[in-house]
Amino acid sequence: MSQQQMNNNTSSSNIPVSERYWTLVDKADKKFSKIRDLPYYERNRYDTYFYKVFKVYTQLWKFQQENRQKLVEAGLKRWEIGEIASRIGQLYYGQYMRTSEASYLSEAYIFYEAILTREYFKEGSFQDFNLANKQLRFLARFLMVCLVLNRREMVHQLVNQLKMLVDECKRTFQDTDFKEWKLVVQEIVRFLKADTAFMNIRPLRYSLVLDPHPDVLPHVAAPVARKNLRLRDAVLSSYHHNEVKFSELTLDTFRMLQCLEWEPSGSFYLSAGGKNGQNGALGSSRINHSQDIADPTLPPNPRKAVLYRPSLTHFIAVLATICEELPPDGVLLVYLSASGTTGHTLSPSGSGTCFNAAENITRDFQSHTIHSDGTSTSSMSSPSNSPNPSASQKKGDCISYHTGCLQFGNCGSGGLNCIYPSDLIPFTRRPLFIIIESDASEVFKAISGAEKGERAALLLSPNCSFPIGSSDASRHSVGSLLTIFLTAPLQAFCLLLGISGSDIEMDTYKHAESLLSSSLNDWGLTLATSDNLDPVWAQILGDQFLRRFLLRFIFCRAVLTLFVQTYNKEEFHPECMPALPDAVSPRTSAFQTAVVQLAKLFHATKRFVFTEAIPLPDDINSGTRS
Repeated sequence: MSQQQMNNNTSSSNIPVSERYWTLVDKADKKFSKIRDLPYYERNRYDTYFYKVFKVYTQLWKFQQENRQKLVEAGLKRWEIGEIASRIGQLYYGQYMRTSEASYLSEAYIFYEAILTREYFKEGSFQDFNLANKQLRFLARFLMVCLVLNRREMVHQLVNQLKMLVDECKRTFQDTDFKEWKLVVQEIVRFLKADTAFMNIRPLRYSLVLDPHPDVLPHVAAPVARKNLRLRDAVLSSYHHNEVKFSELTLDTFRMLQCLEWEPSGSFYLSAGGKNGQNGALGSSRINHSQDIADPTLPPNPRKAVLYRPSLTHFIAVLATICEELPPDGVLLVYLSASGTTGHTLSPSGSGTCFNAAENITRDFQSHTIHSDGTSTSSMSSPSNSPNPSASQKKGDCISYHTGCLQFGNCGSGGLNCIYPSDLIPFTRRPLFIIIESDASEVFKAISGAEKGERAALLLSPNCSFPIGSSDASRHSVGSLLTIFLTAPLQAFCLLLGISGSDIEMDTYKHAESLLSSSLNDWGLTLATSDNLDPVWAQILGDQFLRRFLLRFIFCRAVLTLFVQTYNKEEFHPECMPALPDAVSPRTSAFQTAVVQLAKLFHATKRFVFTEAIPLPDDINSGTRS
């Protein structure tokens, strides 16, 4: 050892333990403040920041463990230890949001569980207003981690603790100081009421127990699939008035987030690992949790950016950043769920008589074409040529009559909260898989044919959503219909029929799940072997997540096409672009047979319209579900 190192060690040993500890705390706080508000979507740029701040927190955690007794004698409080652990949990969760690596989420759970078990924030929380708020914030953060991990038993335990703590704080401190926390409690209760056990009978994540292994997926012939693309990134955004959400995670984005990940080891998470040690170490549960979640045979989860009520500039910044980082074989999934404006009106009968807003958008794209004579002309109609000029000229309208968009906020800010089809066009230089869940989905047809390099794949929800659930008072009380079909197709089928979790028998459900799974696999093989499958679909069929979305979309389209109350009503049917082969048309024998079999299991064959060519079960007239 050099003389300088010996001198440094000697001087360091002369500094009191408490002083060295608070120096580390100050250093950690400064680094944490720099990373806390960094955007989740700029992943590569901030990797070094994360590792630096994590390094100093690791040093801090280790130091307080090794010197716990001396630090306690010097005045260290239990809540201060909990604060360090909570910060580390926040770092892990933030890195999960940036990378979608499930191991980070598992580590966040371990630290938060340790805080809960050892009750770091409990002592003195009803005497200290700031400490009470720290405990409330900890419970809310832990709730979010447990929701994403699908640890529902812990979620319900935390909700009960949160309720009791808020009530106690309201009695002890000023009631007005905890109104926001009362709203947080209402949010999570409403969220759990919508996302019931019925919606989670099977994991939303890709499970190798229930879904085919990627190695056995049928391959598309090379001439058709010129490229084999993989889903690498996803942008998930949802905003509806009064929609179900917890924090900035809405019901729709939550389900999509879950559906774009692997179920650990192909099974449900185990309810609990080993107990934590009592000496400040995390104990054997650290290993158990990691073993639950890691499966080295599977590719990594696609990275996801979840945006709540994004402004247009923020949305475009995220897309631009992700497209810049997208690898050559990558696909970017863009999921947008929001109310919209199309510039058309529905007839009083609800039949969907409307003006062709998609044509108007297409004309908008073509309006700046430079003709050979050097003049620039616009084919967009003037207000006087509009079918209803006054509709586009009303003072205060968010958008013009000829355009359509998704609204991610109030109209008062003009176009800052609106996302138009043309906003996505510049990013079609990279492969996009676009899912639009909106009553204005039709206007996004204009993207097809206007791409700048790569043709986009589009799944578009119906313009009119059939009410589902026990109450149709709010369209989004249980989530958006197409999204439920994409993430939990059998539950969506049951909800469409008015069947809830309390009505269903598990044997019937398991039989139905088996039938649907078999049908989806058959349709996947039909697509892979089709002679006229569009290359846009062919190049993504090898990706297990996108393939599953496409097959479930086909199922959704078949069900809504044959459903009595939406039969021959195009505005209730989802669409995709480019078109899929006729072999997977909803009116083919194979699809009608699959729907017949499912409907029969639930005694609901009379709720669908089938052609005479379909061999129906012998007991088809045995009655419908009451």
